[in-house]
Amino acid sequence: MIHFFNIVLIQPLTFALGFFYERIPFHDLGVSILIVTVIVRLILMPFSRLSIKSQKALNDLQPQLKEIKTRYPNQPDKQAQATMDIYKRNKVNPFSSCLLLLIQLPIIFSFYQVLRNVVKAGSDFSPLAFSVLDLSKSNIILAVVTALAQYWQSKSLATSKPPVKIAREAGAKDENTMAIMNKQMQIFLPLMTLFAGISLPSGLMLYWLAGLIFTIAEQKFFSPKKEQKRDNEIQGVVLPK
Repeated sequence: MIHFFNIVLIQPLTFALGFFYERIPFHDLGVSILIVTVIVRLILMPFSRLSIKSQKALNDLQPQLKEIKTRYPNQPDKQAQATMDIYKRNKVNPFSSCLLLLIQLPIIFSFYQVLRNVVKAGSDFSPLAFSVLDLSKSNIILAVVTALAQYWQSKSLATSKPPVKIAREAGAKDENTMAIMNKQMQIFLPLMTLFAGISLPSGLMLYWLAGLIFTIAEQKFFSPKKEQKRDNEIQGVVLPK
């Protein structure tokens, strides 16, 4: 497995960083990381688009999922059948919303190893980025900025809590729970990012921050207005009898 990651991820990422580092007139490792980040995210764009659409679709379907709980309060089999029917009608795979994160994890681990290899190269690479940031060491300011960006990105696709009148209905319990869990994740992910940024090399956090900015830009580009037709179709779904 290690050999596989070395061939598929570590070696290509190391080569890419070195390639851009040597061709940038001022030889800045930070700029090289930004360029490589954009290239990686462009390659992953089909997966990120699918993840963003799935997250938004799951949010849009919450009122209908609530209605299922209300219609079949003590019938878990019918709840499951109706839920799967709604997913099928809207062509939504709930697991697709986690796809980008799952794909990114091995890339992040590989990028960490790449940075270690690059720093060990000594005279071939300078760990100093933008003349002020040592990418081989942690940086609290960069960690805080990355955590804030993580919070912004997480909040942009948050699941809303049902209105008070709806929240009192029998079927809204799960939606309240989901909204609470979503709110907790909005806090947990930035805190996890902050603690990681305090201990990990800032080069890795620079990669993560650039990726978050790329994701935020994608979410803004694929705005709700561009998905209005799909929203109308979702609102028109009829639950099975």
